[in-house]
Amino acid sequence: MAKQVMLKFVQIGRDMPDKRDSSVRREDFDEIYAEFAEAKAAEQASRCSQCGVPYCQTHCPLHNNIPDWLKLTAEGRLQEAYELSQFTNTFPEICGRICPQDRLCEGNCVIEQSGHGTVTIGSVEKYITDLAWDKGWVQAITPAQERVESVGIIGAGPGGLAAADVLRRAGVQVTVYDRYDRAGGLLMYGIPGFKLEKDVVMRRNDQLAGGGVEFVLNCDVDADIFTAIRAEHDAVIIATGVYKSRDLEMPGSGLQGIEKAIDFLMVSNRKSFGDEVADFDSGRMNANGKRVVVIGGGDTAMDCVRTSIRQGAVSVKCLYRRDRANMPGSLREVTNAEEEGVIFEWLRSPKWFLGDASVSGVMVQKMRLGAPDASGRQAPEVIEGADYVEQADLVIKALGFEPEDLPSLWDQTDLPVTGWGTIKAQYGSGATEMDGVYAVGDIVRGASLVVWAIKDGRDCAEAILQQFDASAAVAAE
Repeated sequence: MAKQVMLKFVQIGRDMPDKRDSSVRREDFDEIYAEFAEAKAAEQASRCSQCGVPYCQTHCPLHNNIPDWLKLTAEGRLQEAYELSQFTNTFPEICGRICPQDRLCEGNCVIEQSGHGTVTIGSVEKYITDLAWDKGWVQAITPAQERVESVGIIGAGPGGLAAADVLRRAGVQVTVYDRYDRAGGLLMYGIPGFKLEKDVVMRRNDQLAGGGVEFVLNCDVDADIFTAIRAEHDAVIIATGVYKSRDLEMPGSGLQGIEKAIDFLMVSNRKSFGDEVADFDSGRMNANGKRVVVIGGGDTAMDCVRTSIRQGAVSVKCLYRRDRANMPGSLREVTNAEEEGVIFEWLRSPKWFLGDASVSGVMVQKMRLGAPDASGRQAPEVIEGADYVEQADLVIKALGFEPEDLPSLWDQTDLPVTGWGTIKAQYGSGATEMDGVYAVGDIVRGASLVVWAIKDGRDCAEAILQQFDASAAVAAE
């Protein structure tokens, strides 16, 4: 009888990779989790129950074949496990690091629901893909046949890069245009290294470039450039993401020392690359020696508080208007932040900012949760007469992002947008009402997850390939 290698969740407990001690990791921007060893990865993968209805797979936006590559990992068939993982996910090593698994695959694991502790899916995914790079299992992009069609992609974030990968493997000529000097978008400049070390992103960029994808960087698309890109290519994919920060309009909001989260994170990441960054070197966006207050409860806020700790802040506090159970960010990230010294002030909201030329504090109002709002979440209500002052030398607003007004910026009044300002595109294909123009990722969805952008990019690329094949068939008749 063959040895049973799966369904060991009763005998074997959940175990994460070792996490560096908080006193050590707060001193650098290196990733905080170690790699699984092969035996540990096999052990944790063997806990999978191989359930008939895999909710982990259903709740993964990419519908990764999670039970299958967990079984292959448990059996020691690691190259096959990687190949199966790569089949549905362009960047599994990135998703393994930054996906909020506690809200997606792991949060819906059947054995988690039965009280045995979820399978550590993200850590296994990260392990098998990093191993694939080390072992040389990651194959270069080598199209079987070159095609004459070309696609221009505006935006080198996860959605744009995922589309570029699919198209280039099919032989399409691909050019990616991006406003920054390095490809990767928020993967490169918006997510700190302690969650995603940048060499992980750069080796994928190198793979794409080595496979024939052309990158045009430092290219801030305007009306003329957009028109030229449309004329140059058979199809265009808009994958710009959303970079316009939501703001707070209240007394004192114009004081020095009140910064946007995206600016703060980009400055920090540039500094980590060794770039000369005036805003950091001047102390403006450097938390060293400062009392920092971050406003917001999402993953961007978590990135800001943990970055501030590493920059040497005297204190770091996070204000969020709801409680811990209702925050939108990853609870795993909250735990990591608390271990590193961040203080969370739940049910707190800013009322105004204090200071003369520079901010010196935040007038904070205490909140309570009232009746559910239209979304079903309990709406925060102000507790009158409970205001107090939180001292601050640096305030970071992490309130989410909105789309830029692309129809105006690019002088494209025919580019359809929704009432939220996102581009209106067909579900699945990403096609817009403009001929040959597609859109994917956050510029369609609004601020969302990297894994959804990868899903959109892959789906859009497949739709474009189908359109090219259909057009070629008509031309051949």
